[in-house]
Amino acid sequence: MKLTMGYYPGCSLQTGSEYDGSLRDVFTALDIDLAEVPDWNCCGASSGHSTNEYLADALVLRNLINGEKASLSQIIAPCAACYNLLKGVDTKVRKGHEKTAKVNGDLKQVTGDSYQGTIDILHPLQPMSQPAFLEQISKKVVNPLTKLKVVTYYGCLLTRPSYVSFDHNEYPVTMDKVLESAQVTVAKWSYKTDCCGASLSLSRPEVVEKFSNHFISMARRAGADAIVTACPLCQTNLDTRQSASDHPMPIFYFTELIGLSLGLPNVKKWMAKHIVDPVPLLRSLRLL
Repeated sequence: MKLTMGYYPGCSLQTGSEYDGSLRDVFTALDIDLAEVPDWNCCGASSGHSTNEYLADALVLRNLINGEKASLSQIIAPCAACYNLLKGVDTKVRKGHEKTAKVNGDLKQVTGDSYQGTIDILHPLQPMSQPAFLEQISKKVVNPLTKLKVVTYYGCLLTRPSYVSFDHNEYPVTMDKVLESAQVTVAKWSYKTDCCGASLSLSRPEVVEKFSNHFISMARRAGADAIVTACPLCQTNLDTRQSASDHPMPIFYFTELIGLSLGLPNVKKWMAKHIVDPVPLLRSLRLL
């Protein structure tokens, strides 16, 4: 029996189409149907919440209201920034945060609807890391990825602040478990939740480049062939800012590797979207 979950792709998955495509395909393979939130809008991300708190809450609340109107009890938000903001506003509504309640009330007056706090906001790692789905992934693996050694990079938005976190704040392991179910070799390292500097990408690119190159260097020191992430902002920063490296390192979405292990047909299509081409690495390991 198929499970249906709400889906909020957000703006970043329009450009990060390899994340969107691999997520949809993997969920289909796991018998999960995704029902997109009707008429969704941008969550505001950095530009919204850094300039206008009222607008930032209003943008998120409109999406949550639309989700409730569509009778969605759960919403998957793949982008870490989207997840962080949707989960944060949902939490503030449930806890009666005064400013958020004011925005919610204003929306009620203007649109006739307000958010009632009935939706469970989830990152895709959460359902995929449940024992039943880990077992399902393991059973469906046709291309074991044992030869591929990676480090997992969660970034700063999936585990902070604590009320949005679904894992340990400093050393999360959810993504590790999902990848290990596909027989990926996951190495330990100390940079899982360091910030990639996404909010500085345009204003201080030299800072972001320094961060990225440091992470690549530390990943190599840990013996990794690649870095795996669950955030399109992190993936873009790490994938595009490796100027100091003579041997650029591929940056995968965790869903791409799960799709590769399951033998899904669109793998080459996703890999073609990367700046650092991951195909030579995968072919050298006879995984593609």
